[in-house]
Amino acid sequence: MFSVPQLTARHALFLDFDGTLVDIAAQPDHVRLEAEVARDLQALQQALGGALALVTGRALADIEPHLHPWQPALACEHGAHWREAGAAELRCAPALALQPVVQALQDWAAQYPGLLVEPKRAGVALHYRQAPHLQALCHGTLQQLLEQVPGAELLTGKCVFEIKPAGSDKGRAVQRFLQAPPFAGRVPVFVGDDVTDEAAFAAVQAAGGIGIKVGTGDSQAQARLASPDAVRAWLGDNARRLQSPRLTAASADRSSLAAPHP
Repeated sequence: MFSVPQLTARHALFLDFDGTLVDIAAQPDHVRLEAEVARDLQALQQALGGALALVTGRALADIEPHLHPWQPALACEHGAHWREAGAAELRCAPALALQPVVQALQDWAAQYPGLLVEPKRAGVALHYRQAPHLQALCHGTLQQLLEQVPGAELLTGKCVFEIKPAGSDKGRAVQRFLQAPPFAGRVPVFVGDDVTDEAAFAAVQAAGGIGIKVGTGDSQAQARLASPDAVRAWLGDNARRLQSPRLTAASADRSSLAAPHP
């Protein structure tokens, strides 16, 4: 396990949203990105030469209200949709024929209090956080519906199952960003809390960077922060330090990515 890195001007920073920048909430629309955190993110984006992106399972329509008017580089729905910073339009993976499946899932879920069906542009998610005893039933139902959607696969997250385009994941989203400016040639860091972030941890570490797991649980990430509170504090500390006039290019070059715990 490595220490959480001190960011320098040579890094590229990738961040999950739920459970990382904001606390997990009972309902996805109950979360709130604190204004101070938003300011820290924008300061870091500037300090990193624009090399900051959010990589989330949320749909664009769900994430944008939390960021407005800021428009960072963004990968939505586990990389099925993505855009560069300030871009008006998303680039999209091939669409799935989902409408019959979404309707069938909504009709089925209506029988069980606590289940939440979340239709997305590229997929559909079934949340069971308020009914954890239904996990196995939810999984079996989604597996059956998956057979009706060519080109789709089932993704497992924290108290959620999601039908999404096959081949789209956070790791591929990160790799796509790393192929072009302002991310290319930098040392990548990914911060996330969920099993859906494991592909991104693998991607940044294969590129010579480091993954940071938020919270408990097994992970291939090489560093760890205890909670979203710890993430927000780490971001704030790095934003203030990188904005300091005392930080020189020479000191940034001398900073190591991470140091092993003694």
